[in-house]
This record gives sequence, structure tokens and C-alpha cells, in this order.
Amino acid sequence: MPVWKRLAVWPAGSRTKWAVLLLWLLLAFVAGPLGSKLTSAQSNDATAWLPKSAESTLAFEAGKRHFDVGNTLPAVVVYSRDGAVTPQDRAKADADRALFARYSDSALAPVATSQDHRALLLMVPLTMRGDDGFNKLVDHVKDIRHQARAGAPGGLEVSVTGPGGSAADLAGVFGGVDGPLLLATVAVVALVLLLTYRSPVLWLVPLLAVGLSAALANAVVYLLATHAGLVVNGQSASVLTVLVFGAGTDYALLLIARYREELRRHADRHEAMALALRRSLPAVLASATTVTLGLLCLLAARMNSTRGLGPVAAVGIVVAYLAMTTLLPALLVILGRWLFWPFVPRAGADTTQDAEHGTWGRIARWVARRPRTVWVVGAVALAACALGGLGLRTGLTQADSFTTTQESVVGQSTVARHFPAGSAAPFDVYAAAGHTSEVTAALEHTRGVARVLEPQRSGDWVHLKAVLADPPDTKAAERTVERVRDAVHAVPGASALVGGDTATRLDTARAYTHDERTVIPLVLAVVFLVLVALLRALVAPVLLLASVALSFLAALGVSVLLFRGLGHPRSDESLILMGFLFLVALGVDYTIFMVTRAREEAAVRGHAPGVVRAVAVTGGVITSAGLVLAATFSVLGVLPAVSMLQMGLLVAVGVLFDTLLVRTLLVPALSLDVGPRLWWPSALARQAAARAEAPPTIPAPGAARYGEAGEPGSSESAAVHPRR
Repeated sequence: MPVWKRLAVWPAGSRTKWAVLLLWLLLAFVAGPLGSKLTSAQSNDATAWLPKSAESTLAFEAGKRHFDVGNTLPAVVVYSRDGAVTPQDRAKADADRALFARYSDSALAPVATSQDHRALLLMVPLTMRGDDGFNKLVDHVKDIRHQARAGAPGGLEVSVTGPGGSAADLAGVFGGVDGPLLLATVAVVALVLLLTYRSPVLWLVPLLAVGLSAALANAVVYLLATHAGLVVNGQSASVLTVLVFGAGTDYALLLIARYREELRRHADRHEAMALALRRSLPAVLASATTVTLGLLCLLAARMNSTRGLGPVAAVGIVVAYLAMTTLLPALLVILGRWLFWPFVPRAGADTTQDAEHGTWGRIARWVARRPRTVWVVGAVALAACALGGLGLRTGLTQADSFTTTQESVVGQSTVARHFPAGSAAPFDVYAAAGHTSEVTAALEHTRGVARVLEPQRSGDWVHLKAVLADPPDTKAAERTVERVRDAVHAVPGASALVGGDTATRLDTARAYTHDERTVIPLVLAVVFLVLVALLRALVAPVLLLASVALSFLAALGVSVLLFRGLGHPRSDESLILMGFLFLVALGVDYTIFMVTRAREEAAVRGHAPGVVRAVAVTGGVITSAGLVLAATFSVLGVLPAVSMLQMGLLVAVGVLFDTLLVRTLLVPALSLDVGPRLWWPSALARQAAARAEAPPTIPAPGAARYGEAGEPGSSESAAVHPRR
């Protein structure tokens, strides 16, 4: 027996199971305190997410180097009332200006008055110092909001907005929901497991195992963030939790289903678990490898946040795989058969009739009677759903980004009513000081620029700030920044760089476009190679990959329609890339589970009967796994961030497509229509083509069954139950 197979069955050993359990208890003891520190290691500063080559990043570095403004983020305090502001209002704003000076290393500009005399605006450049500078900035915004309202004259409305206010609101969205997100995820997984197993006890074991794996994954990511420079933000931390629970539960469902099969064939539960591990590990390993390598393809991305998500999520998958193939089997063997009560599997029970004459057996036989019709109709239906994706509109504004009301959004709306819309977030231009007049003139003559503020000189460089006529988070503002860049880059010798909040949004959108064109083909190539290695075939991987890609497009189309129905017609720039990654890498899992079983069955029964048998016996567990993963990703909807709500919904819809349509109907029908050529050029294709296959029907109960003991073709199988 190969070494890896001997190691793989350690959790099933009568003695080694205790060693496995002890090891995990030690890991849990160490991981618990470290995992709880992950929030403190997050970096939610947008400029840290961008590639170093982006112009907004270069502008940020220039400001930091020449003007010491690289560590600042402006918060904007806006005071407004229905009528004209009063002297008391102005006195309050002036007093706040003196009070808030302590939060900035630079002098605060005088309080500005709107042309309609109904609003006042105070700009506070917040200084970030040290490794926890961003966290301190968030605390400063909270202090400013409290102090600005304290003692405000009656009828005066006060809001804090600008990049500083937006950053604080975003940090609050992701930083304050870790507990609720975890509780919601645990509740969803527990409910699905309880309904799946119909046992008051069994569901607790995989939930415990996946919970420990989540704690260990958080600890590993924390160590990588603090000692290896891994970029972790609120979004990737939230995805990590959901991914570990979803993928880990999937693996648990597959293993437990195979274990239950073997318990009905073997009186010794240790032997049953050893066989279950040997037979299920190839599919689970292929699934985990596919997802892990697909996630690591994100290392080719330009966006630092996207590049960081790859290793973060990959760590979660690897840890979930290890826990579900070591800790879970050990727990199941230690606790014994009674876990399945009241449906305890007994040795010698006939599993063929239960699996093959149930709902999934009937579906499999129905597909086998008309495979070409089934896959053509299924493909057309998916293509029709994909048409909805033509209405996808990207580019979330600040007001579109949250599902709940945020103060920064209210403040931005107030600024836009009384001042030039871009006043809350002026953009920055850094240029050679000898060309100040030419750069200023270029700015003033650019359409979309409301006004240019007084320049600040420092040696050979000049810093200019300009106010946009449009809100800084809109496509119109981004187009203005593009025109500004063209204008100032045309000034010879100026070496001008344009940065700021709007420029950062523009560079982010461009980086995501690049990443889509780079990462998506790379993910497809990696998944294809893994499928080729797993199935030792070329035809099957092509068909499987095409079906999963079509499923993604269909899910995107349906999701776009759902987004509109929920009142969120615009989507984040990252939706397509992240949605594709999770759906292709995760969605192919269910097809892997089914097709690897089909290959195993086809080697003994023949191609068509093998496919039918595979659909029948994997239908229940794969459906349960798909429901778990869809439900866990839908939990992202508890976050008051539109981007997370949309990603959770897209993945949930896509997983349901993969589970209920692609794996159930489309792939089996294609497999049956293509015939034994599906396995070309492996030996299985030649063997299946050479033999006279029986019609794809189910053997009558009591007939000789495959897999009653041992593994196909192994000496163990031949010794225990010679093939008849």
C-alpha cells in the first residue's frame, strides 16, 4: 500500500486515532488566542490595496516624501441648517477647528461658507502614525463626530464625511460584525446538518471540527499578516470565515456519507472508516487542490487586496481539508455508531436498493433515457439566464455601497447640496515647482474642475489641490480625473502625478480590469490541468470546465436581475473576478465528486451504468453539500456592505445551479451522450468501448454489487469478496 494511503488512515486506527485527536487539541489551544487577534492585523486603507505602479500610489508616495502628507486622510465636517447659518453656528465651527487641530500635523484651513449661506465646511487632515495608524484614525473620527455634535446650536445639523469619514464607516461595517457573521454562519450550517442527518447528535461532530479549523485558519492568517506582510482586510477576513465553514462542511458531508456506506458493509467501524477514507480522499483532495490552486492564481493580480485574498482563502481551504480528513474521522471512530441515532447503520444492510431506487436513482434513469435532449435543453436554459448579465453595471458610489444609512453618505449629500460636489474630497496634483503656472492653467481649463486651491511649495515640488464639479465617487468624476491626467502629463518637464480619492477609485477599476483578463484564464488553465490529472482524460475536463463556465454566466445573469430587484443595480468592480473564482473553483467540486465516482463505477459496471450509479449514490450528499455552501455564502448578507451582499448572492445562486442543474442533469446527460469517449485517452475509454455494455439500468436488488468490500482491483477486495 502506498505511504500516503497508510498515513491517510491514521485517524481510523484503534490507537492512532487518539494521537490525531491530541494533536488537534494542542493546535486548538495555541490557535485560539492567535486567531482572535486577526482583526487587529487588518489593513483597510484603500491606498494600501493598490499596486505600486498605479499613478495614485505614486502620487501618495510623492506627497509623503516631499510634503509629509502621505500619512493623512481628510475628514470633512459639514454644518448645515434649513435657513442661513447664524453667528452662533459659525462660532461653533471655529471652536471645533481649534479643538480638532490636535488630530492633524498640518494647519487646518479656515471654515468655508457655502454660497447660499446655509452650510459651513471644515476640513480636518487626520494624521496616521505607527502600525496602528488606521485604527487610531477611526477612533479620531468617532471623537470628532461626538465633539462636533456636543454643544451644537439648536437646528444645526452636523455630519462628518470625506475620505476619513468613509474609511471609518467602512471599518465599522467590517469590524463590528465578526461575531454576528460567525454566529449566523454556525446557525446556518447547524440547521442544514440537522436536516441532512436527522440525528440530534451527529451534526455536532462536523460542526465542532469545522469550528476548530476556522480558529486555526484565523491563527495562521494572523501570523502571515504580522510576520510575512500578507495584506488582510475586512472583506478577506469575512470570506475566510464563510469559506472554511462552507468548504469544510462539504468535505465532511462527503466523508460521512461514504463512512455510512461502509458501516453497512463492515462490522468493525475502524475498518469501515479506513475504507471510507481511501475511497473518498482522491475526490476530496482533488477538490481542495483545485480550489487552493485557483485561489493562489490571485497572486498574479495587481490589486494588493485581491492578491492578499488568494493566500488568505487558500489557507482556509487547506486547513479545512486537513481537519475534515484527520480530526473528523478520528472523532467519528472514537464516538462510534451511536452518533447516527436514530438511523444507525448496521453491518449487512442492503444499500443498493436505498441509493439506486430512491429519488436520485429515478432522476438518473430518466436522464439516461434521453440524454441529448436533457443536456441541450439544460444548456439553452443556462444560456438564456446568462443574458441577464448584459445589464451588469459596475462602479458603486459611496451612497450605493451600504445597505444601511451611514453618516459619511449623509454628509456627502449635504456637501453636494451646498458646495461644489467634490469639495469633500479634493484631488491632489504633485509636480515640479518650476512648472506651477502651466500645471495650474491646465487644471483650470479642464472640464469638470470647479476650482483650484492655493498651491503649496516645498523645494523643487509643488502640491496643488483641486475641487471636482461632480461627486468624487462617480463615473463623471473619474472621467474628469482622466482628462486632468492627460492635461498635466502634457506639460513638458512637469512630471505631474494625480492622486486622491477619485484617482484611487479610477486606478482600482483599471487594476480589476487587468486582473480579470489575467486571473480568469489562469484559473481556467489550473482547473483544467487538475481535472486532467485526476481523471487521466482530456475530453471529460473540457466538458466539465465548459459546463461550470456556462453555469457562472447563468448565475451572473440571474444575480444581476436579483440585484435590481433588491434596489442595488450597481455592482462593485471586484464582483466578476471574485464571483468567477469562487464559482469555478468551488462549483467544479460537485462535478468532481460525481465524476470521480462515475469513473470508479464505470471501471466495474461499464460506462453508462457507472454514470447512472454515480448520480444515484452521490445525489443526496452533493445536494446537501451544495445547500450548505449556498447557505453559508448567503450569510454574507448580514454585512451592511452591498459588495458583500452581492458576492454572497452570486455565489449562492451559482452553487445552486451547479448542484441542482449542472451536476444533476447537464453533466450526466453529456457523459451519457458522449459515451466511453468521455474518458479518452485513458485505458478506461478503450476498455469501455471494447466491451458490450448493458443498457443503463439498475441491477435488481440482491444482484451482485460492486464495492461490498475493499477497493476495486485491490488485493484486499479480491481476498475478502472475490469478483463474481
